[in-house]
Amino acid sequence: MKGATFNQLTIFQSIVREGSIRGAARKLEMAPPSVSQALKLLEAEVGLPLFTRSTRRIELTEAGRLLQQRTSGAMTTLDYAVESIRDMNEQPSGRVSITLPRFVFQFFLKPIYAEFCQRYPDIQLEISISDKAVNLLEEGYDAGIRFGNRVEPGMVARQLTAPMQEALFASDEYLQRYGQPQTAADLQAHKLVQYRFIASNKLAPLLLQEHGQAITVQMPLALIVNDTDAMVDAAEKGLGIGRIVTPMIQNQLDSGQLKPVLPTYWQPYSGLYVYFVQNSQKALRVRALIDFLVEKGKI
Repeated sequence: MKGATFNQLTIFQSIVREGSIRGAARKLEMAPPSVSQALKLLEAEVGLPLFTRSTRRIELTEAGRLLQQRTSGAMTTLDYAVESIRDMNEQPSGRVSITLPRFVFQFFLKPIYAEFCQRYPDIQLEISISDKAVNLLEEGYDAGIRFGNRVEPGMVARQLTAPMQEALFASDEYLQRYGQPQTAADLQAHKLVQYRFIASNKLAPLLLQEHGQAITVQMPLALIVNDTDAMVDAAEKGLGIGRIVTPMIQNQLDSGQLKPVLPTYWQPYSGLYVYFVQNSQKALRVRALIDFLVEKGKI
């Protein structure tokens, strides 16, 4: 596209991320008519409409989806390349954004993010907490933290924690009332504090290991929550058996406040990894965050 400028594509990508011309204008600190004009010029260059417009919403056409998919990686690489040159002989500064699930924020990032902000006062850290699988390129984040087996293909990843398990646990009160299960089959006589993902609205399947194989177990439900703190609280109050990855519950298990249930059946999980777009770490603000997270890793 010889006539399509870098700025027009930047504006196009911002419209995609923000979902509207006005949203892109606010993000880019431009006047909405200027954003609209840049889009018209880009559409004239490609010879096809890139969005369908109505009074309430704007959606990508097939051509728009293809253009977004085929240029987002290149645009991001160019942005980071220019920034890496500008960063020479400078201190890390600017905005750096990271997306991660709530449980990762609680046990890994919450104890350390203030130190990062104090160490790099010129960096504006943006933390987005979400349990959905986020595409960094499409949604404009610099980095994310996920289990290693859930990192998007094509991303660069660095390990932060050792592998872990999903623990089952209950209070003394609950176990005295209902007994300690000895096998996976015994769970049918118990109640589960179930977790619902906020992003997908789906219930989390309960996976256990039996004879080296992963099995899915259905249990009667005590209640359903979409928050890990609520999960632990319900188990502490004796309402049912909770389930969560081991780092989130280790202190309560060590203190005896909660008791492990069927530990030989616990499902293994990959360690957590910080993942990011190739070459993004060349930008000082991004490299500072990645190096800090690896430094604080719990491997």
